[in-house]
Amino acid sequence: MEQKFDAIVVGAGLAGLACAYKLANSGLNVLVMERGKFAGAKNTWGGAFYGPVLYDLISPLWKEMPIERYLVRHVLSFVSEGQCFSVSSESEPSNSPPHNGFSLLRSRFDKWFAQKVSQAGAIIACGIEASDLIWDGPDIRGVKSGNETFHADVVVACDGVHSILARKAGLRGELKPIEVKLGVKEIISLPSETIEQRFNLSGDEGISMQFVGSCTKGLPGGAFIYTNKQSLSVGIVVQLNALVENKSSANDLLEDFKQSWPVKKLIRGGELKEYSAHLIPVSGINMMPHLCTNGLLVAGDAAALVVGTGLILEGGNFAAASGIAAAQTVLKCKEKGDFSVKSLSYYQKLLEDSFVLQDLKTFKKAPHFLENQRIYNEYPDLLCSLMQKVLTNDGQPRTTTWRLAREQMKGKVSLPQVAKDIVQAMSSI
Repeated sequence: MEQKFDAIVVGAGLAGLACAYKLANSGLNVLVMERGKFAGAKNTWGGAFYGPVLYDLISPLWKEMPIERYLVRHVLSFVSEGQCFSVSSESEPSNSPPHNGFSLLRSRFDKWFAQKVSQAGAIIACGIEASDLIWDGPDIRGVKSGNETFHADVVVACDGVHSILARKAGLRGELKPIEVKLGVKEIISLPSETIEQRFNLSGDEGISMQFVGSCTKGLPGGAFIYTNKQSLSVGIVVQLNALVENKSSANDLLEDFKQSWPVKKLIRGGELKEYSAHLIPVSGINMMPHLCTNGLLVAGDAAALVVGTGLILEGGNFAAASGIAAAQTVLKCKEKGDFSVKSLSYYQKLLEDSFVLQDLKTFKKAPHFLENQRIYNEYPDLLCSLMQKVLTNDGQPRTTTWRLAREQMKGKVSLPQVAKDIVQAMSSI
């Protein structure tokens, strides 16, 4: 006998699990389809979650949630060959809720979260890929997986940046290389005592480090390090079209980054435990697909809900928030018995009223600004060389910092270019 569900959620990432958790706790009959062998098997990210979204959703379970470390320090470093200039922000630890962020390992966290979703009453089906949609005229009534069919009142597509279902529904086209960045990451194990000593941490304190400049050989992107309990998440994120045009390898960039002097001493003695790669939708609202059609909602990476400003790259909190908004929409439509695009458009309103679409609109110019090559070449070199000049005493009379800056700029970047970039930065990030 064919089983029909109230909702089918495709993808057991943060968006899918958050959606399914809320729906199941509200009494709906929910199926979660995940193509990986387990929830978290296919999910990759840098490693930090920001904001109170998860706390608000699962606060009764907060103390048992497998958080790695609470981020108390954030460091942004501009790196040139053999030089590094960093700015740091530090705050008192706060974990109720942790507005400053916390690090997670997705394979561990998603498996735990999926278990809680299952305990709430949803069915988690792993190793099953949703390959097509079931149509009833203009309406979507479920999904197909090979020869199997799964019927539901509504489908929530949380199937990642490639989103087969969003394409099948005609809500988006093919990805363009300029719209995405390639992230490659390694998990490097180290004893917790070593991590705390090297990064000046204690207890469950953690740090996030972002690097811009020579770590990507001047290509648009950056590098990162996040501290976990007994490991470091170390990775590179680079614009895909730049990699293709320059015939560069993200793996080579990561290896060079690990061997650079600011990083080599931090990971010394570590053992590689995990490697992963992931495409990240970074063009924000400029690449966002239509969010719904009859019988279908799109959330998380599938909806390009990621904000990158050069200072931050956030996606996990946007994914979870969109999953919750999708669940709220499904519940409202269930009461009405109407899953038409008109009723499901309530989802768009919820996102517009929240930080999700408001932030995407605020930083809609950021992707274009971050294509500026000077951000990754001239400016890191200038900052590093300028600070070295300012802090060096060679026994000669000193000159003003402004004059030193002008000397360092000669032949590299003009004042009009700097002024133009500052104006663009002010309106973008």
